[in-house]
Amino acid sequence: MTSKVGIVGAGLIGRAWGMIFARAGWDVALHDSVEGVAQSAVGLCAEGLRDLAGEGLCDDPEGAAARIRAAASLAEAAEGASLVQENGPERLEVKIALFNALDTLAPEDAILASSSSAIRASTFTEGLKGRARCLVAHPVNPPHLIPLVELSGAEWTAPEVIERARAIYAGIGQVPVTVLKEIEGFVLNRLQGALLAEAFKLVSEGYVTPQDLDSTVKDGLGLRWSFMGPFETIELNAPGGIPDYCARYTGFYKRLAAEPAGPEVYEAAAVGRILGQWQAADDLPARMRWRDRRLAALRAHKNSQAKD
Repeated sequence: MTSKVGIVGAGLIGRAWGMIFARAGWDVALHDSVEGVAQSAVGLCAEGLRDLAGEGLCDDPEGAAARIRAAASLAEAAEGASLVQENGPERLEVKIALFNALDTLAPEDAILASSSSAIRASTFTEGLKGRARCLVAHPVNPPHLIPLVELSGAEWTAPEVIERARAIYAGIGQVPVTVLKEIEGFVLNRLQGALLAEAFKLVSEGYVTPQDLDSTVKDGLGLRWSFMGPFETIELNAPGGIPDYCARYTGFYKRLAAEPAGPEVYEAAAVGRILGQWQAADDLPARMRWRDRRLAALRAHKNSQAKD
């Protein structure tokens, strides 16, 4: 029997989830509170699936597209679903309202997952009868090309729900990771925030141009990070592995940590100095499409490599 997912919110992230689940053989019911959005999303998903097929990332785009339909109501989206993926606005009051409704409408054994980028599950599920089945499943934009999904439950989220969610997301081709304790921003955005803060500091204080900083990441750190994480990277950067690396280099890193980039790096003066050197894209949507093509090619390449 084919599983069904309810997708609540049919914007960029919701459509991406729709494509991911449909590509993996699930029936998809898309709902959006704005009239006409879900209906339009069905066609956009079909177009996106054809694009994925062109990159070797979808075997049967027409079959996948046929599994996606618009749901006229939240109840219709949730009915019979094994999992509901919420993609509403990143506002706490919206999450609270949606999860209160979904806890009533969805089958009792359905997992209720939020795509929230930073809001902790405990802040919008505490009062729910079915709070044990609720968690955050935070994707990375664009989710249909970047497979990571962070699973972060509240203290009352049942361990078996986390394990079942991991199996579902792995089964549809994503790469689930478990956040063991709740923390604002989860893991990826905290790592990204640390790098961004240092990048803003280095450019705004005149150590490097924004263009050369981007080259430092995309043609330096990023090449290794596209197939290795930071721990594996440092293990391979010293003859004796991680203990040797720490003995050699943590003196510098300790000094660096003692002088962190402060919040002022995001304020108007610092941002203005960066923007004064930055040439914005003439056509941002076209540049986004370029990004997606490059990500698709990288994802296809990684898929073609033997698993370690």
